[in-house]
Amino acid sequence: MRINENTAIATSGVLLVPYDRRHVPTYHAWMEDEAVRVATASERLTLEEEYENQESWRDSGDKLTFIVCRATQSDGGSNTAVAGVVDAPSQMVGDINLFLTPFQDEDGLENGFAGEIDVMIARVDDRGKGYGRAAVSAFLYYILQRQLKAILAEASSTSPCTPAILRLLTVKIKATNAASIRLFSSFGFVQKGAVNYFGEVEMVTANFTAGLPHGYTEHTYQRDRTDTS
Repeated sequence: MRINENTAIATSGVLLVPYDRRHVPTYHAWMEDEAVRVATASERLTLEEEYENQESWRDSGDKLTFIVCRATQSDGGSNTAVAGVVDAPSQMVGDINLFLTPFQDEDGLENGFAGEIDVMIARVDDRGKGYGRAAVSAFLYYILQRQLKAILAEASSTSPCTPAILRLLTVKIKATNAASIRLFSSFGFVQKGAVNYFGEVEMVTANFTAGLPHGYTEHTYQRDRTDTS
């Protein structure tokens, strides 16, 4: 999506920045880990394919992506987050995404959108430190309280016959991932149905309110004028 192209979100626990070309080498290194690919149901791609994905995700009207970074003080002024500084490879810990697809009602008609959330903390050493919770909290607030109308409008540009209404949010989690199940339960998601063929549980919510995360601020993601990332 283009909506977050120039937006960084800071809280006391995490920093979210738009997924840029500069992030691809680190992201690719994460995805070389088979355990990460299994956990995210991802295929192994070449570095060039990852660059192509980054470009397509930025242009896609139905995919919103941020890179999750360690919380940091923004540089270059109180309203800016300087690209390449706040999100240097050593600061990156994962990513968080929203996928929007047409929602079908009981009659099989497209009647709004369903949103699927996906969050990954890549390195084992960075897990269990609160990054996932902080990222989900900031992401939900940004989606639901700050930009829902604009996000749905951009999604409608991809699916023009679909009403710009959010019907539910979902997340798919490995049934063995008790920590993630507890995390999303704390945000009001409840399990729908049994464990599926892939060993996942689906959790859903139609409660589209989100509390203000501690220290939440939005900043301009400031790139160098010559930066083509």
